[in-house]
Amino acid sequence: MLNGTIIAIEGIVEQRGRMQQCIGEERMNGQSDLRERANALECSSIGAVTSTEPGVERRSAGRQFLLLLRLGEQGQSLVEFALIVPILLLLTTGIFVFGLAMNNYMQLTNAVSTGARTVAINAGITTDPCATAATAIETAAPGLSASGLTFSISFIGTSATVNATGATCTADAASLTSGSTVTVTATYPLNLSVYGKVFNASHAVLTASSTELVQ
Repeated sequence: MLNGTIIAIEGIVEQRGRMQQCIGEERMNGQSDLRERANALECSSIGAVTSTEPGVERRSAGRQFLLLLRLGEQGQSLVEFALIVPILLLLTTGIFVFGLAMNNYMQLTNAVSTGARTVAINAGITTDPCATAATAIETAAPGLSASGLTFSISFIGTSATVNATGATCTADAASLTSGSTVTVTATYPLNLSVYGKVFNASHAVLTASSTELVQ
């Protein structure tokens, strides 16, 4: 009886030991599973993105996100630049065309003043006042096309006013007397065209006039 009881107790103890061993193994397996899951979560949080090509460095999700943001900013800058460039070109070309027109007007004004002065001091010498004025104006304005210039001269005397047009007026040389005044007027085409769009009225011209006392 005593031996049987001892054997039964030993069997129970052995069974409990085996149960504890199994429980320990299960706990170890559970802990290893938890560790594997933690490692997987850590890898996913790091976001190591692998490349199928050998030798390509892995980049984290954060770095790739920053790279995408930079690429997006560059693309946005390109779009903004593409939208602004036509406006800038239009403004720059408009300023250039307007500046060219102002330069032509300044040249014409100075040249007409020179032409009127030349005619006034050559009274009694020149036989063609219009030709004298035209030559002086064309010489004083080399930046203007001579074919685009038109001339008119008014001889204002004490008793009458004589008007002459064109680049020659030999018949009106006698009207150039001392004490009278001579008015020289010249015109030049105005061109305010920007990329084919004309901003000035049809047949618009630049006009300059100068009056001098005949010596």
